[in-house]
Amino acid sequence: MALRPIVTLPNPILRKKARKVTDFGPELQSLIEDMIETMQDAPGVGLAAPQVNVPLRLFVAEWGDDEDEEAPKQLYVLVNPEIKRLSQETVIGVEGCLSIPGIVGEVERAREVTVQAQNRHGQKMKPKAQGWLARILQHETDHLNGELFIEKAEKVWKQSAQEPEVPAAD
Repeated sequence: MALRPIVTLPNPILRKKARKVTDFGPELQSLIEDMIETMQDAPGVGLAAPQVNVPLRLFVAEWGDDEDEEAPKQLYVLVNPEIKRLSQETVIGVEGCLSIPGIVGEVERAREVTVQAQNRHGQKMKPKAQGWLARILQHETDHLNGELFIEKAEKVWKQSAQEPEVPAAD
């Protein structure tokens, strides 16, 4: 495992649609392990492959229970994710991004989401999420489509030292 450099704006890979993963072999497994280590070291709660300069449809995320901060975090690896359902109910939340350091913004997102994807071994999965995890899944899927939170934000600002730290959605 190795830490990978996180690319930041204006790197053009952040604006390009990522390619579908077709090979689930050792190279992909190594990339996933590197991404998990990089995300945790950053620290972030999600990281998409384009953020480590790899144009593949893959992201990792780690989040616990919205209601219970003591609950252990769960690790998610989603390959070739597609958002299949968004709730009509939306919520506005403050997001940050490891690829846009020091900038945060208010983004309206669906409160609940259903995603169709594959796990790290190519098996189909269909996770459903709500709350902050739903926000993370939407934010990371946006990365795979070349979209950044600042484009969807109603308001964007530089994070000051006095503000509480926002968990970087990636």
